[in-house]
Amino acid sequence: MADWATISSLATAGGTLVLAVATFAAVRSSNRSARVAEQALLEQRRPLLVQSRLDDPNQKIMFGDQHWVTVEGSRGAVEHADGIVYLVMSLRNIGAGIGVCQAWAVRPGLQRAVSDHVPEQELRAQQRDLYIAAGDVGLWQGALRDESDPQRGEIADAIAHREPVVVELLYSDQVGGQRTISRFNLIPVGQDGDGEVRWLTSGVRHWYLDREGPR
Repeated sequence: MADWATISSLATAGGTLVLAVATFAAVRSSNRSARVAEQALLEQRRPLLVQSRLDDPNQKIMFGDQHWVTVEGSRGAVEHADGIVYLVMSLRNIGAGIGVCQAWAVRPGLQRAVSDHVPEQELRAQQRDLYIAAGDVGLWQGALRDESDPQRGEIADAIAHREPVVVELLYSDQVGGQRTISRFNLIPVGQDGDGEVRWLTSGVRHWYLDREGPR
């Protein structure tokens, strides 16, 4: 005779195994869907800063000491006045989220795209809140004021000799996530009608700090 108790136990065990497999598959699918949804949400908040377009409007900005600088679309400004170096870039946010400028670094000379960015601990904290809306044009500004800062003299020499300058800008989304460092070259491209040097802003490379990048 068939051992119905054994058959019943085996049937129950088999059903439990099938249920466990189905539950595991459902959980994996749910987790995968959650990751996809999270990634989609992050992409809706990700900023990406590049140089503005040549036909973008002129922008005027004031520094804390009431020094005013005006830049055209796709341009920048590198000025040495009264012992202070002023730096400005006209930027455009081509990402989907608000860009919040956090910190920056500056060096004289062109930097190759393959060279790594400045270490985070060497970046200078942004002293003023600067936001660039998604799909819109905005400004970045920085200044070197300390007489003992060796970079102030280096950038001042670059200005005097009309040599390029590189700025690396750390920014995030509006909640401080998705941190990105973007490198920009500021290149002298002649003079305006008043004899002032004109500077072209050119984006070179981007690094994602909180996740793998696109390359």
